[in-house]
Amino acid sequence: MSRARYPLAIRVLHWIMAAIVLAMIALGWVMTTAGESGPEALYPLHKSFGLLIFLLVSLRLVFRIWAGVPELPTGLGKWEVAAAKAAHIALYVLMIVVPLMGYAMSSSFTQSDGVVFFGITVPELLPKDDTEFRLFQLLHRLLAYTLLFVVALHVLAVLKHRFLDRSKENDVLSRML
Repeated sequence: MSRARYPLAIRVLHWIMAAIVLAMIALGWVMTTAGESGPEALYPLHKSFGLLIFLLVSLRLVFRIWAGVPELPTGLGKWEVAAAKAAHIALYVLMIVVPLMGYAMSSSFTQSDGVVFFGITVPELLPKDDTEFRLFQLLHRLLAYTLLFVVALHVLAVLKHRFLDRSKENDVLSRML
Protein backbone atom coordinates (compact mmCIF):
# COMPACT_ATOMS: atom_id res chain seq x y z
CA MET A 1 0.00 0.00 0.00
CA SER A 2 1.43 3.36 -0.97
CA ARG A 3 0.36 6.33 1.15
CA ALA A 4 2.16 9.43 2.27
CA ARG A 5 1.00 9.06 5.88
CA TYR A 6 -0.17 6.42 8.30
CA PRO A 7 -3.94 6.28 8.86
CA LEU A 8 -5.15 8.68 11.57
CA ALA A 9 -6.04 5.92 14.05
CA ILE A 10 -2.52 4.49 13.89
CA ARG A 11 -0.93 7.94 14.22
CA VAL A 12 -3.01 8.79 17.28
CA LEU A 13 -2.29 5.42 18.90
CA HIS A 14 1.41 5.78 18.09
CA TRP A 15 1.79 9.06 19.99
CA ILE A 16 -0.42 7.99 22.91
CA MET A 17 1.53 4.75 23.25
CA ALA A 18 4.89 6.51 22.91
CA ALA A 19 3.99 8.74 25.87
CA ILE A 20 2.67 5.84 27.96
CA VAL A 21 5.60 3.51 27.21
CA LEU A 22 8.19 6.14 28.12
CA ALA A 23 6.25 7.10 31.26
CA MET A 24 5.96 3.43 32.23
CA ILE A 25 9.69 2.82 31.90
CA ALA A 26 10.37 5.91 34.01
CA LEU A 27 7.73 4.86 36.55
CA GLY A 28 9.14 1.33 36.73
CA TRP A 29 12.61 2.70 37.30
CA VAL A 30 11.37 5.00 40.11
CA MET A 31 9.45 2.15 41.73
CA THR A 32 12.35 -0.30 41.69
CA THR A 33 15.11 2.12 42.73
CA ALA A 34 13.13 3.56 45.66
CA GLY A 35 13.60 0.31 47.61
CA GLU A 36 11.45 -0.56 50.63
CA SER A 37 10.45 3.07 51.12
CA GLY A 38 9.16 3.26 47.56
CA PRO A 39 5.71 4.62 46.85
CA GLU A 40 3.42 1.60 47.00
CA ALA A 41 0.62 3.52 45.29
CA LEU A 42 2.62 3.50 42.06
CA TYR A 43 2.42 -0.28 41.61
CA PRO A 44 -1.32 -0.47 40.81
CA LEU A 45 -0.91 2.49 38.45
CA HIS A 46 2.02 0.77 36.73
CA LYS A 47 0.02 -2.45 36.39
CA SER A 48 -3.02 -0.63 34.99
CA PHE A 49 -1.03 1.26 32.39
CA GLY A 50 0.89 -1.93 31.52
CA LEU A 51 -2.38 -3.68 30.72
CA LEU A 52 -3.51 -0.59 28.80
CA ILE A 53 -0.35 -0.80 26.66
CA PHE A 54 -1.13 -4.44 25.93
CA LEU A 55 -4.70 -3.56 24.87
CA LEU A 56 -3.61 -0.55 22.78
CA VAL A 57 -0.88 -2.46 20.94
CA SER A 58 -3.41 -5.18 20.17
CA LEU A 59 -5.80 -2.55 18.79
CA ARG A 60 -2.97 -0.95 16.86
CA LEU A 61 -2.09 -4.27 15.22
CA VAL A 62 -5.72 -4.71 14.16
CA PHE A 63 -5.74 -1.21 12.61
CA ARG A 64 -2.41 -1.89 10.94
CA ILE A 65 -3.70 -5.09 9.33
CA TRP A 66 -7.07 -3.56 8.41
CA ALA A 67 -5.91 -0.17 7.09
CA GLY A 68 -2.43 -1.00 5.89
CA VAL A 69 0.63 1.17 6.24
CA PRO A 70 2.57 3.34 3.79
CA GLU A 71 5.58 1.91 2.02
CA LEU A 72 8.99 2.97 3.24
CA PRO A 73 10.62 5.71 1.17
CA THR A 74 12.42 4.43 -1.93
CA GLY A 75 15.47 6.55 -1.07
CA LEU A 76 16.36 4.34 1.89
CA GLY A 77 19.18 1.84 1.54
CA LYS A 78 18.48 -1.89 1.71
CA TRP A 79 20.11 -2.09 5.15
CA GLU A 80 17.92 0.80 6.37
CA VAL A 81 14.76 -0.91 5.15
CA ALA A 82 15.81 -4.17 6.82
CA ALA A 83 16.70 -2.33 10.05
CA ALA A 84 13.39 -0.44 10.03
CA LYS A 85 11.38 -3.62 9.55
CA ALA A 86 13.35 -5.44 12.27
CA ALA A 87 12.93 -2.52 14.67
CA HIS A 88 9.18 -2.35 14.07
CA ILE A 89 8.81 -6.07 14.68
CA ALA A 90 10.91 -5.76 17.84
CA LEU A 91 8.82 -2.82 19.07
CA TYR A 92 5.54 -4.68 18.58
CA VAL A 93 6.84 -7.91 20.13
CA LEU A 94 8.28 -6.06 23.13
CA MET A 95 5.12 -3.98 23.63
CA ILE A 96 3.24 -7.27 23.92
CA VAL A 97 5.76 -9.37 25.86
CA VAL A 98 6.84 -6.75 28.45
CA PRO A 99 3.28 -6.28 29.79
CA LEU A 100 2.72 -10.05 29.70
CA MET A 101 5.86 -10.57 31.80
CA GLY A 102 4.64 -7.87 34.20
CA TYR A 103 1.29 -9.63 34.46
CA ALA A 104 3.03 -12.99 35.00
CA MET A 105 5.24 -11.42 37.63
CA SER A 106 2.28 -9.96 39.57
CA SER A 107 0.17 -13.06 39.10
CA SER A 108 2.84 -15.46 40.39
CA PHE A 109 4.12 -13.39 43.35
CA THR A 110 2.93 -14.99 46.59
CA GLN A 111 2.48 -11.62 48.31
CA SER A 112 0.77 -9.90 45.38
CA ASP A 113 -2.33 -7.86 45.99
CA GLY A 114 -3.48 -8.98 42.56
CA VAL A 115 -3.51 -7.47 39.14
CA VAL A 116 -5.79 -4.47 38.82
CA PHE A 117 -6.81 -2.57 35.69
CA PHE A 118 -7.86 0.90 36.87
CA GLY A 119 -9.78 -0.53 39.84
CA ILE A 120 -11.04 -3.69 38.13
CA THR A 121 -9.44 -6.88 39.44
CA VAL A 122 -8.08 -9.04 36.64
CA PRO A 123 -7.98 -12.82 37.17
CA GLU A 124 -4.57 -14.19 38.08
CA LEU A 125 -4.01 -17.17 35.80
CA LEU A 126 -0.67 -18.39 37.15
CA PRO A 127 0.01 -20.34 40.34
CA LYS A 128 1.71 -18.48 43.17
CA ASP A 129 5.42 -19.36 43.01
CA ASP A 130 8.18 -16.97 44.07
CA THR A 131 10.78 -18.81 41.98
CA GLU A 132 8.73 -18.21 38.84
CA PHE A 133 8.07 -14.66 40.05
CA ARG A 134 11.82 -13.95 40.13
CA LEU A 135 12.19 -15.29 36.58
CA PHE A 136 9.28 -13.15 35.33
CA GLN A 137 10.68 -10.17 37.24
CA LEU A 138 14.07 -10.56 35.56
CA LEU A 139 12.49 -10.98 32.12
CA HIS A 140 10.19 -7.99 32.66
CA ARG A 141 13.10 -5.78 33.66
CA LEU A 142 15.48 -6.92 30.90
CA LEU A 143 12.84 -6.71 28.20
CA ALA A 144 11.71 -3.25 29.41
CA TYR A 145 15.29 -1.99 29.06
CA THR A 146 15.49 -3.70 25.67
CA LEU A 147 12.29 -1.88 24.68
CA LEU A 148 13.82 1.43 25.82
CA PHE A 149 16.93 0.69 23.73
CA VAL A 150 14.89 -0.12 20.60
CA VAL A 151 12.76 3.01 21.14
CA ALA A 152 15.96 5.09 21.38
CA LEU A 153 17.25 3.56 18.13
CA HIS A 154 13.88 4.22 16.50
CA VAL A 155 13.94 7.89 17.55
CA LEU A 156 17.56 8.32 16.44
CA ALA A 157 16.77 6.79 13.05
CA VAL A 158 13.77 9.08 12.60
CA LEU A 159 15.87 12.13 13.51
CA LYS A 160 18.65 11.00 11.15
CA HIS A 161 16.20 10.69 8.25
CA ARG A 162 14.59 14.05 9.09
CA PHE A 163 17.71 16.16 9.59
CA LEU A 164 20.73 14.41 8.06
CA ASP A 165 19.54 12.66 4.91
CA ARG A 166 20.06 14.63 1.72
CA SER A 167 16.74 13.51 0.27
CA LYS A 168 13.68 15.02 1.99
CA GLU A 169 11.77 11.99 0.67
CA ASN A 170 13.44 9.97 3.45
CA ASP A 171 11.74 12.04 6.16
CA VAL A 172 9.72 9.28 7.78
CA LEU A 173 8.52 11.49 10.64
CA SER A 174 6.10 13.32 8.35
CA ARG A 175 4.28 9.99 7.83
CA MET A 176 3.43 9.87 11.55
CA LEU A 177 2.45 13.54 12.03
